[in-house]
Amino acid sequence: MRSIICPFILLSALSTLLSEEPPAPKSIEHLVSITLAANPEIRFYEAEIAKSKAVGSTAGRQSNPTLELQYGKNKLYAPDGSSDGLAFSASLAQPIEWPGRLGLRKAIANRDILLAELGLERFRFHLASRVRVLAYSLAAQQDVAIASNEVSARYASLREVMVQREPAGIAPQLEIVTIEAAALVAESSAAKAAVTMQQALLELNQLMGRRADAPLVVQRAAFEMKTAPSLDALLLTAMNNHYDLRMRRSELEQQGFKVALAKNERYPTVTVGPFFQQQNAPALENQSVIGIGVSFPLPLWKNGKAEVTAAEARQMQAQASLSTAQRLVERQVTESMLLFKTQQARLALWKKDTMTKFRDAAALADRHYRLGAVPMSTFVELQDKYLAAVGAINETQVQALEAALMLEALTGAPGSLVTLAAAKP
Repeated sequence: MRSIICPFILLSALSTLLSEEPPAPKSIEHLVSITLAANPEIRFYEAEIAKSKAVGSTAGRQSNPTLELQYGKNKLYAPDGSSDGLAFSASLAQPIEWPGRLGLRKAIANRDILLAELGLERFRFHLASRVRVLAYSLAAQQDVAIASNEVSARYASLREVMVQREPAGIAPQLEIVTIEAAALVAESSAAKAAVTMQQALLELNQLMGRRADAPLVVQRAAFEMKTAPSLDALLLTAMNNHYDLRMRRSELEQQGFKVALAKNERYPTVTVGPFFQQQNAPALENQSVIGIGVSFPLPLWKNGKAEVTAAEARQMQAQASLSTAQRLVERQVTESMLLFKTQQARLALWKKDTMTKFRDAAALADRHYRLGAVPMSTFVELQDKYLAAVGAINETQVQALEAALMLEALTGAPGSLVTLAAAKP
């Protein structure tokens, strides 16, 4: 018969479990602060805000004046001969926009800044939520892996004792096979936990801007789920605070300004400015001209109707997109509310010492089975139920945290439904 391999070797990639000097445990909120400070994608959103502000700083300004200089040769012809001289002219022209146009451009630029700031705020919120879920899941899977290794070690130790005895009859042989089969199940549970831990660790390190295989130990933290408001109150909050809806409303307002700007730009920009001309000829008197020039384009072939029609069409699209997003958010809030209440009710049924009770029962069954006080079926059943309970409790806690954070994201109210308590020692 084959020897049972301890599932610790399946976790060799997880240096947090095998390292002789594991890194100091980090609290979840500490990991969130590190991620918000070091995540490279945040720099992208910050650069977008800087770009929008730079564009907005010049959006409401008049165009620069134009200075035009001309210099040439002046040749005059007369019956008694010709005369050569110099001729030059200078003009300074200032484009004057139609009233209201600069204000509309400034309003559009301000909406770009607002959209960029909302994008950064939304990304930071979702990034913090994702780190909390990943870190809590990593800590939960660490507990599952530890429990799986405890049970697997019990099976391995018990099998070694049973093999050393010379089994007489079919019953001892079947007990050994039962122990081996149960050990395989425990090893499988440890392997699944190892894979989940590795996936969470890789993504968490990536979000934190670290090497994907950098070791990390997360302190297990309890979280408190608060009583959720009524569905109507949540829907009202979501309609006002949801990040995507706020961005779509800003885009709709911006598109309204673009429609007004397209209509305003049908009127031409007037360019006004003084000019000076002078002509010199040795045989004649010098001639100087001073005046004011006015110029404007004639909208003969481009009257701006196409631009207005296109802007109005984009405004209708923005309105339709906002309406669709509102219905989607309404459905998501309702679904998340049901999930949140379901997980909250499940957690309320469990006491704080539930996992400790199952762990002690599994250890007690091991000791009494070795003494012959409990049968094989009771021993195996308690070990399996211990593993199943640890997995179920941790999975429910992760799902509850995800549901609470999802509902907070939909309502745009961080910290309103769940609070992470101080890390357990």
